[in-house]
Amino acid sequence: MLFNSYEFLIWFLPITLAGFFVFGHFRLERAAIGWLVAASLFFYAWWRIEYLVLLVVSILFNFLVGRYLVGRPNRLLLIIGLAANLGVLGYFKYSLFLADNVNLLFGTSFTVGALLLPLGISFFTFQQMAYLIDCHDGVTKEKSLLNYALFVSFFPQLIAGPIVHHKEMLPQFHEPGTFKPSFENFAVGLTIFGLGLFKKVVIADRIAIYATEAFNAAGGGVSLTFFEAWIGALAFTLQLYFDFSGYSDMAIGLGRMFGIKLPINFNSPFKAASIIEFWQRWHMTLTRFLTTYLYNPLVMALTRRRLAAGKPILQRRSTTFGSFVILLAFPTLFTMFWAGVWHGAGYQFLIFGLLHGGYIVINHAWRVLRRSFDVAGPRTATLMRPAGVALTFAAVVVSLVFFRATTMPQAMTVVEGMIGLNGIIFPAQWRGIFEALPGSLPAWVEFQFLPYVDNGRIAKIVLLMAIVWFFPNTQDWVGGKLLTPAGSGVIARVKQIACSFAPGRLVFGWSPSPTAAVWIGMLICLSVLEIVSEAPSEFLYFNF
Repeated sequence: MLFNSYEFLIWFLPITLAGFFVFGHFRLERAAIGWLVAASLFFYAWWRIEYLVLLVVSILFNFLVGRYLVGRPNRLLLIIGLAANLGVLGYFKYSLFLADNVNLLFGTSFTVGALLLPLGISFFTFQQMAYLIDCHDGVTKEKSLLNYALFVSFFPQLIAGPIVHHKEMLPQFHEPGTFKPSFENFAVGLTIFGLGLFKKVVIADRIAIYATEAFNAAGGGVSLTFFEAWIGALAFTLQLYFDFSGYSDMAIGLGRMFGIKLPINFNSPFKAASIIEFWQRWHMTLTRFLTTYLYNPLVMALTRRRLAAGKPILQRRSTTFGSFVILLAFPTLFTMFWAGVWHGAGYQFLIFGLLHGGYIVINHAWRVLRRSFDVAGPRTATLMRPAGVALTFAAVVVSLVFFRATTMPQAMTVVEGMIGLNGIIFPAQWRGIFEALPGSLPAWVEFQFLPYVDNGRIAKIVLLMAIVWFFPNTQDWVGGKLLTPAGSGVIARVKQIACSFAPGRLVFGWSPSPTAAVWIGMLICLSVLEIVSEAPSEFLYFNF
């Protein structure tokens, strides 16, 4: 079931809210939790009921393994639990890709039956793997199967995150106030949900048309020119931005309606002045998972080995090339390789991950050089921030071409157009502007009708980029402190609104009021009218 569907908006959400708070009103907290679990499982089964069995079995298996690991840490059992989770994920997500490549390399004829990727499998698998590790390390525990089932299946975050920790969410269901309807929770939750719905239905789904046209043309063998390729790439970048931002808002808003604060998962990543900062703002809970459970353990293990061998390690002011490669470059590339694999089966996702790994390594190297030459002061950082934002954005746009493309040839066709290999031809409608300029036109300036470039598309892209860069995001506007769950650590830090180079910060304050209710209601009504009832569009991260 989709958040942007009439079934969800008209009957599922109101009925689920009503049942939860009716049980809460009579102080039947366990019944309220059971009701929410049942509703969440129904929500998941609405898509394909046969995969409900997979989710239930996964919940039962991980609960039993976690229950055993609490107080009795057993590394072998932990490895078996993690391997089982990865095995199921790998079967559904990568078996067809692996079989095709084995057949291509060795001339074999392995076949894998048609598999439909279960919704949310990457998210609920990673969430439960983190739970098993935390149980083994004595960080968390859960004795109730009903509570654990709610932790995994809570429908606002089940399909596409955020990837939450047990200690972040479940303690909130032990608070009596959670089961009582709250005007503030409804006001904040409905506001955030409405903003997210508007981003998805009105912005992301509309700009997606331009991206689809350009990428379909590239997939059909059309050589995109410079402006056509950039229009397509920028359109998809903005589509993904508002689609994922919209889902993240809707998930947080829905959780808040039930009195639950889910961690922020999206914090204006295109305002980042470096690729490291980008990943601190984009899919923040995935970054946290990869850093906590993959990158940090790998760096610690490599550091211990180098210390035991008497070799140098990373120093703030003097870092050797060897220590940089072993303790920064290799773990970064390794982690981002698996980040690419997590996003999907295909060489284009591997390239996406490795590109970002390379970007981050270069970013780290730049930081080392700045420290070495004492140019890392706050004044320098402020002056360089606009250039950093522009460079980071351009690098991300290029990487997202591989994220969007369905094949490597399609991706390379778009990239070739973006770097001008297919010609820099100006749209025919710009001829008058150029001819009005003083002097004669250079011989290389050529005008032609470009089907995927027009002034309307350019204006919409420029407007959306201005919104992305200079307007406050949802948590800035509503108030970050209202959205912060306890125990989130760095994930809960909400940065201030616009980039420091913004000409005059845009400050908008929000508070529950009749005026705010009216215009949020108007946004929701406009969004509902835009929903295609026959086939509402899925969120892009549903595919992962």
